[in-house]
Amino acid sequence: MRRVYCDANATTPLAPEVLEAMRPYLMDEFGNASSIHFEGQRARKAVDRARETLAGFFHCREAEVVFNSGGTEGDNTAIFGLVRAGDHLITTAIEHSAVLRAAERVAERGAEVTFVAPRANGLINPEEVRRALRPTTRLISVMLANNETGVLEPVEEIGRIAAEAGAFFHIDAVQGAGKVEFDVRRFGCHLCSISAHKMHGPKGVGAIYVRRGTPLEPLIVGGSHERRQRAGTENVPGIVGLGKAVELAMESLADGSVERIERLRDQLEAGVLRIAGTGVNGAGAPRVANTTNIRFEQVEGEALVIALDLKGVAVSGGSACHSGSTEPSHVLMAMGLDKNAARASLRFSLLRTATEEDVEHVLRVVPEAVKHLRALAPV
Repeated sequence: MRRVYCDANATTPLAPEVLEAMRPYLMDEFGNASSIHFEGQRARKAVDRARETLAGFFHCREAEVVFNSGGTEGDNTAIFGLVRAGDHLITTAIEHSAVLRAAERVAERGAEVTFVAPRANGLINPEEVRRALRPTTRLISVMLANNETGVLEPVEEIGRIAAEAGAFFHIDAVQGAGKVEFDVRRFGCHLCSISAHKMHGPKGVGAIYVRRGTPLEPLIVGGSHERRQRAGTENVPGIVGLGKAVELAMESLADGSVERIERLRDQLEAGVLRIAGTGVNGAGAPRVANTTNIRFEQVEGEALVIALDLKGVAVSGGSACHSGSTEPSHVLMAMGLDKNAARASLRFSLLRTATEEDVEHVLRVVPEAVKHLRALAPV
């Protein structure tokens, strides 16, 4: 049976070029990058090359790139590393759970937290962020692209508001990195988290940009790794893989790949919307090229995910971090959908390698599955 994977926002397969770049450091080049002997320095050079690549990607100094285990660690580092009892944190109601749960934790420890709600299309109004400011506002944390809807948030404008207020600004860029033009200087942020496995790199590795002079307390302490900003022996194969994945992502932004994926996404979206009782969550807002979130009236979303999987199409009801949860999406609920509409919504997110044949297969399968489930639904 033909299978088409439409859940790239959950994770992506390792690109062959990434595997080849990592291969030597999984076997022969096994040195500890903190060791001063020959094997250690070979590993150190590989880490340094990857750091140079990431600095070009972020548009920052090499010393401002800190390697870590991925987006969750980066988000946690930004919040726990800056916010203390008595401080005020501004974030949004549509953030990833790595930010939301961390915000709840600092609130339990005596910080004040404001969760800004989005408009109905998923966009955060920067003026709502401005109105939430207080004299004690220490940090503003807003995602670049929503992982469920793909909506791109106005981070540049929010960055200017943070600068005017003298607050630190963190961007969770896990879903936006590699999909849009990227420049932390233009964004105006002090911190920015990314993860390799969302851009055809390995799982378990990522990086956070930390602007020079940001008084960030390390989340993980121990040795003097990463200029004492993140202790632990460097994951050399993973870091090399992240560097190669970022190289490929930068190439895709320049060679028309993103525009090709956007055309395929639009083709898929238009085809699904021919089914009666459907609509796009986030319609009218700017979105990353590969993502659409569609609600299906009179269909239970989890049942549709299973039905499509049995027919060879992998999609998601929302964030993979909440897979199996009976609760409706907090993102869609914050956008004003009721529980039934939120539960009836699916995310389709295309891989960089998606083809027109993949989309055509999906458009053959989805209408059949929806028709079947609606026929089974009680009147």
